[in-house]
Amino acid sequence: MKKNMALLSLVAALGLTACDKPENQTAGSTADAENKVYNVGVDNTYPPFEFTQEGQLVGIDVDLINAIAKDQGFNINIEQMDFSGIIPAMQAGMLDIGMGGMSITDKRKETVDFSDPYFAAGVSLVVADDNQNITSLSDLSDKKVVVKNGTVGASFADKNTEEYGYSIIQVSDSASMFQEVTNGTADALMEDYPVISYAIATGGLELKTVGERLTGDDYGISVLKDKNDELLNMINDGLANLKESGEYDKIMNTYLD
Repeated sequence: MKKNMALLSLVAALGLTACDKPENQTAGSTADAENKVYNVGVDNTYPPFEFTQEGQLVGIDVDLINAIAKDQGFNINIEQMDFSGIIPAMQAGMLDIGMGGMSITDKRKETVDFSDPYFAAGVSLVVADDNQNITSLSDLSDKKVVVKNGTVGASFADKNTEEYGYSIIQVSDSASMFQEVTNGTADALMEDYPVISYAIATGGLELKTVGERLTGDDYGISVLKDKNDELLNMINDGLANLKESGEYDKIMNTYLD
């Protein structure tokens, strides 16, 4: 009899414990998300999306992912690296989220899943501000074009080199790319228009954009393909909430006129 009473007491205690769990918390989902730290990869040489200011990492992507994480109740750790290493680091299990002004492309969709777009971008052709000879792709025959590894600009340049007859110089960061054109080593560069426009406006660069944008790309936040559906849903929900609340516009207006 004592054994039966003890068993009934244990069952009752377990029942009370189960009832005490918050109704909106499901095992393996919300609780796990709140406790897990998601690693986010960014390129810190990509203003206004990521850059270092007074020793602190700042920018549109930094503020945006922090705001999304806060809205959705999960934690993040931001890792800084070359842009070309972000997707490989995700494949190696070192990162959960990839950003860095990452354009949504069919090629990248083979490896990652993208969030809803959060910025309309596009690649611009850029030359030295005293260059009067290059105004479009058709003027690049026998010229040297510098691009940053792993970017949409690099992909566009590679696909069109035969048609327009230029050679390509590859570098690992934006600052080196700008310098190649400024010092005359390269005749032109290809870079996302918000990035180069911000750099010219704030960095005193002796560069200018010419012609129409070469592509019409959207930026998205990426997770490894078919591996992080729950995280991707939280990112999309957070992004939607930020747009509705006005926080998204506030972040954009901090860095863009």
